[in-house]
Amino acid sequence: MEYTVQKLGRIAGISTRTLRYYDEIGILKPARINSSGYRIYGQAEVDKLQHILFYRELGVGLEQIKAILDNPAFDGLLALRTHREQLLDRKKQLELLIHNVENTIALHEGRIAMSDEQKFEGFKTQLIQDNEQKYGNEIREKYGDDAVNQSNAKLQGMTKEQYEAVTKLSEELTATLAEAMKGGDPASELGQQAAELHRQWLMYYWNDYNKEAHAGLAQMYVEDERFKAYYDVNQPGTAEFLRDAIVIYTGVQGEE
Repeated sequence: MEYTVQKLGRIAGISTRTLRYYDEIGILKPARINSSGYRIYGQAEVDKLQHILFYRELGVGLEQIKAILDNPAFDGLLALRTHREQLLDRKKQLELLIHNVENTIALHEGRIAMSDEQKFEGFKTQLIQDNEQKYGNEIREKYGDDAVNQSNAKLQGMTKEQYEAVTKLSEELTATLAEAMKGGDPASELGQQAAELHRQWLMYYWNDYNKEAHAGLAQMYVEDERFKAYYDVNQPGTAEFLRDAIVIYTGVQGEE
C-alpha cells in the first residue's frame, strides 16, 4: 500500500505540514516522488512514522529520534516492545494519580482518612516519570543508572515537609537568579547565592555532592535545548548565567 502526504497524514492523525517538515529534516523521507511531484510513502515509511510518533508521545526530541532510527543497530521489534513497557509505566503513573485524586475527593467528603504522605505520593511518582521521559536518557548516560535510580528513590521517599521545602527552594532560586541577572555578573554576591541555592536544591535529589558533577550539570543546562528553554522561559540567557555562576562557585572550569 502506498500513500500520498494527504492520505498518510489523515490515517496517522498528523498534518501534511508535519510530514513535509519530517522530509525536510531527513527524519522521514518518502519512498519516491511520482511523476506529478507528489511524495509517495510505502510500508517501510509507514512503520517508521509509527516509531517516530511513539517516541514523540514519550517526549523524545526529533534530533534524538533521528539518531535512534538512523542507527544501523536499530531493532524495530525491540523498539516496539520498549514502547509498550514505557507506555505501561505511564499507565501505572496515571492510574496512581487517578487513585490519589479519588481518595482526595473521598477525604473531602468525609468517607476516608488520608495521611499527608499519601496525598503527595502520586505527585512524586508523576514527577519522576515526567523527568525520566524528558531527560532520562541524557542524565543516565552522563551520570549512570545507579545515580539516577538513587535520586529517584530519594525523591520518592521525601516527606511532605521535604517536598514543600524543595519546592520553596526552587522558587527562591528562580527569584534570586532573576535579581542576579539584573546586575549581569555571575560572580556577584547574588550570583553566588543563586549557585549555593542550586547546590542546596540538588542535595534533595543527590546523595553526595560533587563539584565536577555540579558544574557538568550546569553545562548540560546550556547544551540541552530542553533544559535551556526551561531556565530561559522568562529571561533569555538565564541558563548561561547560572552555568557561569556555578562554574565560579565550584571552581571547575566549564566548557564553552
